[in-house]
Formats: sequence, structure tokens, C-alpha cells
Amino acid sequence: MTAGTLSILVVCTIIAVCILLYYVPIVLWFSAIVSGVHISLVQLVLMRIRKVPPSIIVQAMIEAHKAGLEKIRRDELEAHYLAGGHVKNVVHALVSANKANINLSFQMATAIDLAGRDVFQAVQMSVNPKVIDTPPVTAVAKDGIQLIAKARVTVRANIKQLVGGAGEETVLARVGEGIVSSIGSSDSHKTVLENPDSISRVVLEKGLDAGTAFEILSIDIADIDIGKNIGAVLQMDQANADKNIAQAKAEERRAMAVALEQEMKAKAQEARAKVIEAEAEVPRAMAEAFRNGNLGIMDYARYQNIQADTTMRESIAKPNSPAPTTQQSK
Repeated sequence: MTAGTLSILVVCTIIAVCILLYYVPIVLWFSAIVSGVHISLVQLVLMRIRKVPPSIIVQAMIEAHKAGLEKIRRDELEAHYLAGGHVKNVVHALVSANKANINLSFQMATAIDLAGRDVFQAVQMSVNPKVIDTPPVTAVAKDGIQLIAKARVTVRANIKQLVGGAGEETVLARVGEGIVSSIGSSDSHKTVLENPDSISRVVLEKGLDAGTAFEILSIDIADIDIGKNIGAVLQMDQANADKNIAQAKAEERRAMAVALEQEMKAKAQEARAKVIEAEAEVPRAMAEAFRNGNLGIMDYARYQNIQADTTMRESIAKPNSPAPTTQQSK
């Protein structure tokens, strides 16, 4: 046998051993046997064929066995992996829940994991509550003073409500609504500033954690600041609106008065025109009377004397007014 043939044989042997160890993980099988987990070598080979990493399943079974969780079966872990779940997180959560005396079944843990929630983090939050800081909440008391409040909400995960329960956003929205309602029902902003814990009591009594994945343990008002005087601003806006309405109505009345004045002037001019037209008819009537013999010379002279006497009296009574022109007959 030549050296080249021997080298090829060695390479092929190494490749065959690597392929064999890949599909037949003897080291992993031996580790499981040593750890007290009974799993056949054939099942490990079948896991490779089913595209399931044997290392993840074996390590999860070893961890569950060491923690005293004997009810977890291999086929359930494989099914959860094939469904897109996180096997390590589920086993970690089950071990943590068992140590913390939290009632969490394998079916519930896998359901929470497949629902898109971190089941291990949820168990940790059940043991160690989480503090959530709310954004600034603006509310107005009955006296019109605006208050800006910040709260800290201490919540604990509710394992039974993780599937289908609302998240942190819903809790924060409900807490903000409760703060607005509590401040809005206060008669004075001074009452809220003196007793900020009254907001916490009112909000906690409303049961805001119903239907959510959390249980609210406490609500603490961290800070309250005074904002604008909304009542005064609204009154000023209303006063400006009333002033504008009054000005509009006054302008409407002024325009109507101006229009009426112009109308009366037009009527006066019309009446003056009629008077002038009537005065123009007097000489004609007198001339007609002369022609018909109804008016004599003496009558006309008497008329002129009366008119002159009237003009003189008017000039004496009103010295600054111009004397009217005496009409002469044609």
C-alpha cells in the first residue's frame, strides 16, 4: 500500500468518524446517562433526522432532572421546539417556579412561551416585582389649577393571565386615567398637594389590574408640579369672546344707525323738494287768480305787507339767520 493511498484512507476514516459522531452523539448520550437521564442512543439519532438539536433537549432534560422535575418528557420538549418555542427558557422558568413554590405547569409554560412572552422573565417578575415609572400625567382640579403628576407603579407578573392578558402599556394607561380622575374630582389643588397619597388610594380601589398580565401591588406618587391656571385662561378666553361678540353687535347697531340717518336725510331732502315744488306753484296760482278776477291789487298789496311784516319779525327773532327772499309775482 502506497503512502498516497494510506493518506486517502486516513482522511476517509476521519470523515466517516465525524459523520458518525454527528449523527450518533455518543458523548452527549454518555453525559445524559451519567446525569441520571435515561435516553436511548437511537432517539438521539432520530432527533438529528427530525432536525432537532439533541444537545438542547438533553441539557434541558438534565436540568429538569437535577431540579426534581421528573414529569417533563422528551417528546414534549421536542414538540415544543418544533413548534418554534424556546426550550431553555421554558425549563429555566419551570425550575425557578418550582424553587419559588409557584404553581406553573409545563403546559402553561409552553403556552406562555408560544404566545410570545418571556416565561422565564415572567417568573422572575413574580418573585421580584417590577417598578414602572409612568410618564407625566396632566390633570386639572376643580379650582382650575393644572397639576402634573408622576407615579411609580409596583407590579408583579400574574402567571395565569400571561396568555391573553394586557401588557404594561394598558397598566400605564389605566393608572394615568385613574390619576386624572382623582385629581379632577378634587375641589382644590391644595388638597392634592397636601395629601398625594389620596390619589394612590383612589386609583388602587378601582382594580386597574383586572384583565392584565400583572398584579398592581402599590402606586406611589413620586412628584407633583403645578402647571397653568387653566380656569383663568378659560375665563380670559371667554371674556375675549364675549368682548368680540359685543363689539360685533355694537358695530351692527352703529351701521344700522348710520343707515337710518342717511335714510332720514334722504327723506328730508325729498320733503324739501316737495316744499320747493309747492312754493313754485304759489306765483302761478296768484297769476291765475289775477286773470280770473279772484285777486285784486289791494289784496296783493295786503299780502305783500303781511309777508314783509313776517320777514321783519323773523329777522328780529333770529338776527344771525339770513332773511328769506320775498317771492315776487311774475
